[in-house]
Amino acid sequence: MTPTRREKIEAMLRDDPGDVFLRYSLALEMAAAGESDGGLEILEGLARETPSYVPAFHMAGRQLVALGRTEEARRALREGIDEARRQGNNHAAGEMSELLMSLGETP
Repeated sequence: MTPTRREKIEAMLRDDPGDVFLRYSLALEMAAAGESDGGLEILEGLARETPSYVPAFHMAGRQLVALGRTEEARRALREGIDEARRQGNNHAAGEMSELLMSLGETP
């Protein structure tokens, strides 16, 4: 039987548990499988441990919105926008700002 994408990611993570992209990919796979809490836990960990990895903030914000946890989503997005701006990543800051505005808050 051919391993699933998630199984492949998990196998690679066993070899390199600190790989940021693999952790992010696993979080997305978990969310797609309906395991929102587990995926969110990974994304929040990435945001804490590796704040330079801006996509973690964005996806955490999106997942929190989907879970109805609006205040937490706003916080994650504000932090992500700040980090993206520090890095000069206007595209990511803009995407997160749009999502934040859709939640009734101006960045």
